[in-house]
Amino acid sequence: MATVTVLKFSYPEGAEDALSVVQGLQKEHLIKLIDAAAVSWPIGKNSPATKQLVTPLFLTVFRAAFGALGEAYRDYGIDDEFIDQVRRKVREGTSALFLMTENAVLDRVADAMKALTFEIFATNLSSEQEQTLRDAFRESGKSLR
Repeated sequence: MATVTVLKFSYPEGAEDALSVVQGLQKEHLIKLIDAAAVSWPIGKNSPATKQLVTPLFLTVFRAAFGALGEAYRDYGIDDEFIDQVRRKVREGTSALFLMTENAVLDRVADAMKALTFEIFATNLSSEQEQTLRDAFRESGKSLR
């Protein structure tokens, strides 16, 4: 099953920085990137900008979060609560990276992401899988809400 994860950064360039790391990890076969969207909301702009990478899934979710569409993708763990979280968290001066991945080598991914400061604020993992992710990122100094 694909994992949907959203990483939130307290600065507009964070999502792009993290995306570069994830793409590098994919080249090393440490994670399979199915889809991704980087959302950046620079200070002084009226609305965020989105960079879509593979499919329209995350672009649609992003639009739903900001009122353009109302459809959710429950098959991927993306429901109204997820949309509401995005709406509340992605604000001016921040960025977020929406990832759909598979086959992550969690300890290697966590190690590669150590240099970045982020919060994981949404995931469709089971409780047990989420705890494993929490533990991995706690060891690397990251936070999970």
